[in-house]
Amino acid sequence: MTSIEALCAGIEGLEQAALERWIAEAWVRPDRDEQGYVFRPIDVVRVRLIVELHQTMALDDEALGMVLSLLDQLYEARRQLRQVQEAIATVLPPEQQDSLARHLAQAAGRARDQPVDQRADQAWGV
Repeated sequence: MTSIEALCAGIEGLEQAALERWIAEAWVRPDRDEQGYVFRPIDVVRVRLIVELHQTMALDDEALGMVLSLLDQLYEARRQLRQVQEAIATVLPPEQQDSLARHLAQAAGRARDQPVDQRADQAWGV
């Protein structure tokens, strides 16, 4: 666990006021103890990501919030996909898993051949 002071000292360009603002925005969710905030390794990684997005891409707070929200959605979708993969591996015999994999590969190939706007319409259910 890392303190807020140690985190700010260990990441170049990170100011405590900015980090406290990110905590208030719930972009980072550290634990608290009697001394204050304590950051788990996953929190430290997220702070580094935010710093990098802010510094290298010059994103303001509004854009940062949007990017972080989209990244969180992407990671959640990936987690759910892993759960589906695990369920398929548990329930289906290997030959059906192979058949499903072939079907999905073919469907992905067909999707790549469609115009971008048609794929977007399908993704949004239009």
